Amino acid sequence: MLDEMLRSTQQRAIHTRRRLSNAEARKSSSSRNFNVLHYGARANGITDDSKAFMAAWKAACAAVGAVKLQIPAGTYLIGPTKFAGPCKNVRSLTVNMKGHLKATTDLSKYVTGDDWVEFAWVDMLTLTGGGTFDGQGAASWPYNKCPTNKNCKLLPTSVKFIATSNTVVENIKSLNSKFFHIALVGCKNFWGKNIKITAPSNSPNTDGIHIERSTGVTIYRSVIGTGDDCISIGQGNSQVLLSGISCGPGHGISIGSLGKYQNEEDVRGLVIKDSTLAGTSNGVRIKTWENSPGTSRAVNMTFENIVMKSVANPIVIDQTYCPYSSCASKAPSRVILKDIFFRNIRGTSTTPVAVMLRCSRGVPCKNVNLHNVHLKYVGQAPVAALCMNVRATYSGTQIPPPCK
Repeated sequence: MLDEMLRSTQQRAIHTRRRLSNAEARKSSSSRNFNVLHYGARANGITDDSKAFMAAWKAACAAVGAVKLQIPAGTYLIGPTKFAGPCKNVRSLTVNMKGHLKATTDLSKYVTGDDWVEFAWVDMLTLTGGGTFDGQGAASWPYNKCPTNKNCKLLPTSVKFIATSNTVVENIKSLNSKFFHIALVGCKNFWGKNIKITAPSNSPNTDGIHIERSTGVTIYRSVIGTGDDCISIGQGNSQVLLSGISCGPGHGISIGSLGKYQNEEDVRGLVIKDSTLAGTSNGVRIKTWENSPGTSRAVNMTFENIVMKSVANPIVIDQTYCPYSSCASKAPSRVILKDIFFRNIRGTSTTPVAVMLRCSRGVPCKNVNLHNVHLKYVGQAPVAALCMNVRATYSGTQIPPPCK
C-alpha cells in the first residue's frame, strides 16, 4: 500500500513537472513570437496598420534569442515604416510575412528621403513567407520626373535594406513599386532567393533590385520584370553573384551607372551567370557617365552562360552614358574598366549591332575578353559589333564577327 502511494505521488510529481515544463515552453515560445494582429493591426486594407507594425517590431527587437515577427494572411495598408535595430539580445529575427502589404498612395506621408519599408542595422534577419509588398505605384508614376530632370525629387523605394548583415530574403513578391522595388545600401552578406518582382514595362525607374556599397551579395532563382533595370549594381560593391535570374521586360542587368558623383567607391568581383533575358532593351550592360567628376574603377566582372531572347542590345559597354537630352560636358568618362569577361552568351538581338563596346577615350577599357558569343539578328541585315577605345580579345565562336 505504501509503495502504491509512493508511486502515485511520484507520478503526480512527474505530471506536474511536465505541465510546468510545457507551460514554460509555451510561455517562452509566445515571448519570442510577435503577431501584428495582437498589436492592433486590422488587416482590412483600409485602416492604417503602421503603428501596429511598429509596436510589434519594437517588442520583437527587444526580445531575447530566436525571435519571429508574424504577419498573417490579410491585406495591410501601411505608410512609411522603419524596422530599425540594433536588436542587441536577438540571436536571429525572422519576419514571416504571409500578408499583402499595400503602400499608401498619399505622397505627403513620405517626407523627403523617406522610403516605404526599411530594415536597418539588423543582424541575422530573415524575411520570408510568400507575402507581397504592393507599392501601388501607378498613382505616383506621373509625378516621377527623373527620366528627364536630373534635379528631380525621388519617389519612395518599396523595400530598402540599410547596413544589415547576414540577411536572407526568400519567397517574397514585390509589385508596382513607386521607384525602386528593393534596394541594398551598405549591406554585408545578403542572400536573396525566389524573389518575384513585377511592374509594367512603361513604369519609370522601377528597378527590380538596386545594390550599392555592399559586399557578399547573392541573388538567385528569381523572376524580375519591370520598367527599368531588372538588377542594377551601383558604386562600392564587391563579391556580388547573380545566378538563375529571369529578366524581362525591362532594361536588362546593369553595372552602373557609375561615375556620376565625386569620390565613388570601386566595383569589383562581380559574376552574373546562368540567366535569361527576354524582350529587354539591353542585355548585360556596363554604363558610366561622361565627364566623371572623379576617378573610380570597375574591375573583375564576369558575364557567363546567359541566354538572350529578342533583346535589343545584348552586350553593352557604354562609357558615354547620359540619359538626358543634353549633358553639360562631353569630357570623357574617368571610370577605369578592366578585366571584363563575356563567356557563352547566346540568343537573338532585335538590332543589327548585337555587341557594342564603347569605351572611354580618356581611359580605354583593358583586358576585355569574349568567348563563345553567338548572337543572331532577327532581321535581314548581317549582325555586327561596334568597338571604340578598346582592343578586345576573342576565342571560340564569334557571331557577330570581332571588331576589326
